[in-house]
Amino acid sequence: MSESSAEAVVAATANVAGAAGAANWRRAGIAGAAIGVLAAGAAAGVAVERLTVGRGMRKKARLALDATGPYGSLRGTPGRAVADDGTELYYEIDEVEVAPTTAGEGASGSRRRRLFGRKAPAPVTVVFSHGYCLGQDSWHFQRAALRGLVRAVYWDQRSHGRSGRGRSQADGVPVGIDQLGRDLKAVIDAAAPEGPVVLAGHSMGGMTMMALADQYPALIRDRVAAVALIGTSSGKLGEVNFGLPVAGVNAVRRVLPGVLKALGSQAELVEKGRRATADLFAGLIKRYSFGSKDVDPAVARFAERLIEATPIDVVAEFYPAFTEHDKSGALPGFRDVPVLILAGDKDLVTPSSHSEAIADVLPDAELVIVPDAGHLVMLEHPETVTDRLADLLVRSGTVPAANVGGHGSTAQQPGR
Repeated sequence: MSESSAEAVVAATANVAGAAGAANWRRAGIAGAAIGVLAAGAAAGVAVERLTVGRGMRKKARLALDATGPYGSLRGTPGRAVADDGTELYYEIDEVEVAPTTAGEGASGSRRRRLFGRKAPAPVTVVFSHGYCLGQDSWHFQRAALRGLVRAVYWDQRSHGRSGRGRSQADGVPVGIDQLGRDLKAVIDAAAPEGPVVLAGHSMGGMTMMALADQYPALIRDRVAAVALIGTSSGKLGEVNFGLPVAGVNAVRRVLPGVLKALGSQAELVEKGRRATADLFAGLIKRYSFGSKDVDPAVARFAERLIEATPIDVVAEFYPAFTEHDKSGALPGFRDVPVLILAGDKDLVTPSSHSEAIADVLPDAELVIVPDAGHLVMLEHPETVTDRLADLLVRSGTVPAANVGGHGSTAQQPGR
């Protein structure tokens, strides 16, 4: 999950826990009439599941999936970039697999490079930027399908995954989308300092790319070969209703910033409450992450683990950035390269209408609206997302068409 959805989910979880009478939540002073508004709408889709499946059985299922699920197990060569405020940003590189040559050919090639000073051109690098409350492992299926075919960089945004907590935020500076754009620039400088770059971003990751384009137009013009914007938005996120009735949305917009601030100030207590209400939390994640009813339980649990790993104070400190986000003016910077715009038709977090608005500014882009798909479309329908990404790479000349074979699928062994 990404952007406002995760905070909505976490706030809803906390609120329901308070309404249910958990003493810890009451002592934190968070429970109240306004707190249940979001939970009321979000929990509606969870009620049947909670009534028909026992808590003990759900807990055992989660433990079993945690023990056996290979999702998120793919690893590459690790590296670290340093942001402009000193924050360490963790990334991994998957290199292109090169067919072995004979000893004679290798020696001959080495001699030519020594004698004539020839240097092989830098390969194209695909840089994947993840969404809010996720991490680089959210690209698991795309990574499994594309690894070895193209040089790829997967990185964790500040305060997410294996990256360090934002140093500026520790000093009280609010995090903003512009900061994330500068972070992406630091990662590109460290992991792909030369050669063409393809940018792929989901949700907050797409916004990060827009901020990069806004601040570094020369980089986009000189080095970016293609762009993929998945389940993202160029602005007006404050108007998203999260699938709630009008009255509920208005109440949420009034109270959510204050509730999140309160939650962030009680991080340890909130994390205990979130663990205590794991079954409700799982149902909320499912509602706001997926659009179809038959999501692989292992994939759903994988999404839970990604989101659970994001501390509540990080959830809270990022929220204002999304309501203030407006990068529609940066989109024309992508007009001269192949662009893929993709969204789920049931996305409650960054509705497909936001992708259509981006396509209005980029009329030559390929717009794909995936049926029965929610916000985590790359996990819910990995074959579709990877197919379109692979086609984008072929159209941009990044990989030959003949090299693109079977793509990521929840039906295959995902830990390939």
